[in-house]
Amino acid sequence: MHKVFSLKVGWVLAIFAFLDIFCVGAGMGVPIFCILFGLLVGWYIARRIAMRRFDTRQVLGKMLLGAAITSVFTFVGMALLWEPWSAMLLDPTADLGKLGAPLILYEPVASFIGWLVLMIVISPFLQLLMTLFGSHLTLLWCLSRRGVAEANR
Repeated sequence: MHKVFSLKVGWVLAIFAFLDIFCVGAGMGVPIFCILFGLLVGWYIARRIAMRRFDTRQVLGKMLLGAAITSVFTFVGMALLWEPWSAMLLDPTADLGKLGAPLILYEPVASFIGWLVLMIVISPFLQLLMTLFGSHLTLLWCLSRRGVAEANR
């Protein structure tokens, strides 16, 4: 297990990119699985950081940086994926009501804009929050186990 946490950063990013693209595909363009994948990524980030001794500021900074990198990757992926659909906003002949996106705002254009904002902006932000949540939970778990081990000495 130690080998998994000591992989080079390039390999870790490549594996993450592959799994994140797989999660987008599994959600058929909706990044719900990317958001859930953030919990596992947060666990990995915290376990990787917990292998070395850092002060609190460095640990929290590294966790935030890791979560931001994952979120930016998903943001770029969603922007590239939904870019052809967003071009339909400029087409006055496009029938956005029959596009297949849910009419959450009862108006096809407003609903489609809301859908694009949800997919491109809000979903990567939720992945950032889920990654931070997973890393903080893992860090608390690691610290509690380390405290129990030190108390038993």
